[in-house]
Amino acid sequence: MNSFIGTYECKVDAKGRLLLPLPLKKQLSVVLQDGFVLKRSVFQPCLELYPMQEWNAMMQKVNKLNRFVKKNNDFIRRFTAGVKVVEMDNLGRLLIPKDLVIFSQISKDVVLSSAVNIIEIWDKDLYEKAIDDSVVDFADLAEDVMGQVNEDDHGIS
Repeated sequence: MNSFIGTYECKVDAKGRLLLPLPLKKQLSVVLQDGFVLKRSVFQPCLELYPMQEWNAMMQKVNKLNRFVKKNNDFIRRFTAGVKVVEMDNLGRLLIPKDLVIFSQISKDVVLSSAVNIIEIWDKDLYEKAIDDSVVDFADLAEDVMGQVNEDDHGIS
């Protein structure tokens, strides 16, 4: 599993082409040849860029779902809605398809944010709003999510 680091601001042009920042391109260099999958986020109005290896690992989990259970079938349909295979061009740009631009409300200014093994692609204003959300107390959230992890488990304290 790859683990990406960083948050980067960049621009998307009128055709939906996104020039990736050099530090991010360097991190992605080991997975460039396999291409990427771009999809809608489940929880946020942003896009998720999966290196093909990460997408295949996710699909292995999804493929274990029993398709004769309606909620599983509904989940698969919605999870894969709008999924596109994308590749970086010779200039280091990714083309964001129009339907995904509309879904994510991307205008011109974009934030690329590492999310462990994938990259989230946000409209800058929506990203700022999401991370500055005063409704969510990050200290409480961190305690709820990570508070039960002990040093013996993974060295986190």
